[in-house]
Parts: sequence; structure tokens; C-alpha cells
Amino acid sequence: MLMKEPQIETPAKNKRLRSAALGAAFLMAMAAVGPGFLTQTATFTGQLGANFGFAILICIIVDIVVQLNIWRIIIVSGKRAQVIANEVFPGLGYVLSFLVAMGGLFFNIGNIGGAGLGLNVLFGISPENGALIAAAIAIIVLIIKNALKAMDITVQILAVIKIGILLYILSVMTVPYGTAAAHAFDPSNVNFYSIVTIVGGTVGGYISFSGGHRLLEGGAKGPGAIKYVNEGALTGIGIASVIRVMLFLAGLAVVTAGYKLDPTNPAASIFKYAAGNFGYKFFGLLLFASGMSSTLGSTFTSTSFLDYAVSDQAGVMFKRYRSSFIIGFIIISTAIFYFIGSPAKVLVVVGALNGFVLPIALAILLLASHRQPIMGVKYHHPAWLTWTGWIVVIFMAYAGFRTILGLFGIGN
Repeated sequence: MLMKEPQIETPAKNKRLRSAALGAAFLMAMAAVGPGFLTQTATFTGQLGANFGFAILICIIVDIVVQLNIWRIIIVSGKRAQVIANEVFPGLGYVLSFLVAMGGLFFNIGNIGGAGLGLNVLFGISPENGALIAAAIAIIVLIIKNALKAMDITVQILAVIKIGILLYILSVMTVPYGTAAAHAFDPSNVNFYSIVTIVGGTVGGYISFSGGHRLLEGGAKGPGAIKYVNEGALTGIGIASVIRVMLFLAGLAVVTAGYKLDPTNPAASIFKYAAGNFGYKFFGLLLFASGMSSTLGSTFTSTSFLDYAVSDQAGVMFKRYRSSFIIGFIIISTAIFYFIGSPAKVLVVVGALNGFVLPIALAILLLASHRQPIMGVKYHHPAWLTWTGWIVVIFMAYAGFRTILGLFGIGN
């Protein structure tokens, strides 16, 4: 095997890679914080109250293990996840690509629909027409020249909007911080479905690969880029976790005050209770921002699984028709929402399904992490990441199995 030439670090290259790591962090976080994220968090807060804090704590721990493993394996190998999967076992890349792309497509229906509903709340236009506007904006951002930079800037602006809105909502409410902290570490009720769902909505399916693929496309490659993996992954997890906790605390304040969340739109209930019609308008802005950021993340990542899908010829074809794939992906998602719709329950169920994909995808990459032809002869995957990674695989497979039994009313 020929040894790769060592990459020379320069200030310009460091700046470019650090910028790519920041872009990857925000893309991963904002891909996670979509309409489904809002719906899932509000739904489970209404059902479980302060006990949902335990699920969030487990989710954060799982997120760290998953993202550090997946990002590191992708960047050190210098290959996209589907290529790695195909090298682990011929044909496995096709299976992974199908699972991720289909999950991303279904999630994107909710993303586009959420953005459209946000415009409906803000301006009174129909959700369907709002979805068409949101789709047009997403297509423009993703196909223009310097699309990566435009996408990075867009998701960062949307992140600031989301955090600002939630800070305002928390400032006008009486939040039971003590109760939330106590039940996060000592829950009276553990709900596996909530854990699988929010893990699936944060690092399941396409979301677990969004940051790694973005960082790879930004030029990070090889063991020398591990520091950018750590910066990007931990920053992204931190942003998504902060927003999750803020929304949970806002919902808990509403539930503790005796107000019952509307099951058809639980997240909107929180904002209505907190600040009346003004709060509801804020929710519309948050929903639009969440739908747009998650649409960008879902589309970028799902279509990236066609780039070098499992062969050089597929990669060449994708590069030639990349804009067409992006446009088609968004148009299909929008058309399904326009003619069928996307109820809140679908967003929760799809999150759970993405949670089932996670142990499969992570297991594939963990197997690859110890194969020298894939990772290189000089790289040794950290033992703590390997062991915690397999623990997550086993835990998520078990939790997913328990969830399936629960959905069919078995074992209750």
C-alpha cells in the first residue's frame, strides 16, 4: 500500500477547515432542529412532564458518541458513508443509501410543510402556497454558485432566530428548573419510545451524516483533520441540545401551570400560552426557520448519498446532474405535502423510524473503523469510542425493539 503524503498545514488552510467545521456543526444542528424536533419535544413534554428530561440527557450522551464516531470515521477515511459501507460488504452501500435517502425524503415532507405552516401563521397565506415559497428559497440556496457558503450562512442566521425566540419565551414564563433537573437524573418513568424518537430526530437517519459529509466536502480529510471533527461535532451537538432543553423547559412551564397542550399542534400551544397571539406569531417564525434549516440539511445530505454512491461512474453522473437531483428531491417532497399533507403524528413516527436506522448505520461504520484498507495503516480508532459506540448500537437496537412491541401493544 502506498503511503499518503502528509498534508501541510497553513494558516489559510486552517481557516478554511475551521470554517468548514463551523458550517458542518450548524448544518447538523439545524438539520436536527426541524418541525419534527419541535413537535416531538412538545409532544413528549406534554405526555411525560419533567421525566422527559431524562430522555433528553440520554439523547445528549448518545449524540456525542454517535457523532464523534461517524464524523471521525468519514473524515479519517476520506470517504462518504455509503462508500465505506460498500467496502465493508459489497452492496451494503446501496442499502445504506436507500435507508438514509428514504428517511430524508419523508422527513423533508414535514420540513417543507412546517416552513409552509410557519408562513401561514405569519402572513395568512395557505400552508400549501407557503410550502411552494419555502421550496423555491431552498432550491435557490442549494444550487447557486458558492452554494456551500450560502447554505452555511443561511443556517447560521436561522439558528440565531431560533435561539432568540426561545430566550424571549423563557423570559416571560415561570420555569421549574429544579424539578426539571431532579427528574433528568432520577426519573419516575422511563419511556423508551421517547428516547428512540428524539435520538432518531437528532442523530438518526440522514442527520448523523450531514455534518461529516459537509466537513468532507469542505476539504477535511485524514487523521490530521480530527481536531476539526471534534470542534464541529461537539459544537453541533451543543447547539441542538441547548435548543432542545430550552423548548423542553418552556413546555414544562406550560404543563406545570396546568395547561394542556393541543395534541394537533403541541408546540404552538406553548407559545400561545406564553405570550398570546404575539407568541403565536413568534411560533410561526420559529416554525418557518426550523422548516427551512432542516430542508437544507435533509436535501444536502440525502442527495450527497448519490455523490460517489458506490462507484466512480455514479459519482461522475451525480456531479453532472447535481442541481437536477436537488431540485427533484425538493419538488417531490413539496408535491407530497401539497396534495397529501403531513400531520404532526407523522413527524413523530418518522423520527422513531430514523432511530431504527441509527444502530444499523453506526454498526457498519464501527466495523469499518478497524479495517486498515479503509482507514489507513497508521490510524487506530480510540477504544473508548469503539466500546461506547457498540453500547449505543445495542441500546438503540433494544430500545427500538421495545418500541416496536409497544406500537403493537405487546409487553405493555
